Amino acid sequence: MKNSKGFTLIELMIVVTIVAILLSLAVSNYSEYVDRARRADAKNALLGLQLGQVKWRSNHTTYSGTVTDVYPSTTSGDGYYTIAISANSSTAFTATAAPKAGTIQAGDSCGTYTITQAGPDISTAAKETCWDK
Repeated sequence: MKNSKGFTLIELMIVVTIVAILLSLAVSNYSEYVDRARRADAKNALLGLQLGQVKWRSNHTTYSGTVTDVYPSTTSGDGYYTIAISANSSTAFTATAAPKAGTIQAGDSCGTYTITQAGPDISTAAKETCWDK
């Protein structure tokens, strides 16, 4: 019997299978990381708007009803969300960050984020789990 060097087809297939499994896990984890980063874009915008509202309210009798009075833009920093103030009064405000149509976030399971003067509104589509992710 001749002593040959190298890999058999079976050994090669086992290695290819293991590499494929590891690659699928890496891609899945990367996708989740990217989703969380895009969601952070909405949360950061709303928290910045909330801070702006507090500053605005300290100088006026009501919270602002115009986004650009208290936040630099009507879109989030990376442009994945549209920022809007849906209600305002002398004692309260409600602001939303809705995924922009045509962006990859439009189909996100967390949907629209909402914040009030008291903090994140977890009773809406973006539940507590989305605010924590």
